[in-house]
Amino acid sequence: MMVMLEFEKPILELKSKIDELKEYTHQHDVDFSEEINRLEERLKALETEVYGNMGVWDRVQVARHPERPTTLDYISRLFTDFFECHGDRLYGDDAAIVSGIGMFHGLPVTIVGHQRGKDTKENIRRNFGMPHPEGYRKALRLMKQAEKFNRPIITFIDTKGAYPGKAAEERGQSEAIARNLFEMAGLRVPIICIVIGEGGSGGALGIGIGNKLLMLENSTYSVISPEGAAALLWKDASLARKAAETMKITAPDLYELGVVDQIIPEVKGGAQNDVGQQAENIDRYLYESLKEILHLSQEELVEQRYEKFSKIGQISYE
Repeated sequence: MMVMLEFEKPILELKSKIDELKEYTHQHDVDFSEEINRLEERLKALETEVYGNMGVWDRVQVARHPERPTTLDYISRLFTDFFECHGDRLYGDDAAIVSGIGMFHGLPVTIVGHQRGKDTKENIRRNFGMPHPEGYRKALRLMKQAEKFNRPIITFIDTKGAYPGKAAEERGQSEAIARNLFEMAGLRVPIICIVIGEGGSGGALGIGIGNKLLMLENSTYSVISPEGAAALLWKDASLARKAAETMKITAPDLYELGVVDQIIPEVKGGAQNDVGQQAENIDRYLYESLKEILHLSQEELVEQRYEKFSKIGQISYE
């Protein structure tokens, strides 16, 4: 079932009209080729206009698209010989975090990423991509292993936030995230983080400290959701669109602020429209980013990471 976003409505309606004409032509042997060609030209112009002028709230909706590719979608297309590892060796396994070892262009790497579901059953199993403490501890276990064997680390960020439930708090949710921030800052191997959907709050930061931060063009990265910000600022979560426009949470805004190192272009309309092509785009940027930092020594990697984050939020009065 196709999910229609509000700003895409004119495009999808025109596509439906074209499909109807093609079907009628096929069934009744009536030549509507001239009309179809005219509508297809109009469709191209409309797509250029709509997708070329997406607003902040439009990008938020694309980042949340239920069919948007997940970490596992990209792992299967970017890496070979992927071997998933489970468990934090303390409590259990968290399906909201996927982690393992694979090959990227012949180089052994460790991969960690948030994982949400594509349907209700899988979303329940993966807790809608909201990790418990054991998920972050599993991630850290794999990252420390990567440091031991000198493997670069690649993380995929895609979560509304860490799970805020009572059980998660009882098992040390805040400590687990804080521990990851502390440990990732000092890991002596290259770390590249890629925001592929929603990057929400500390749940995103828990695997988001790296030498390079890349964002897909229509992804978001924020300290709180627009709904949460609206509820705090104006006591009205329905003002989420207004909040999103003031929060600077999109890739272009964050690139301009120096938070993001590179923006990865998305296929027309969003990554969900062509996962294979989107994976190729990520592959190209990931390869170039790795090549930039692989030559750095262990000490230089830690120093570069420190410098990167210490510059965020600085204001120049020149």
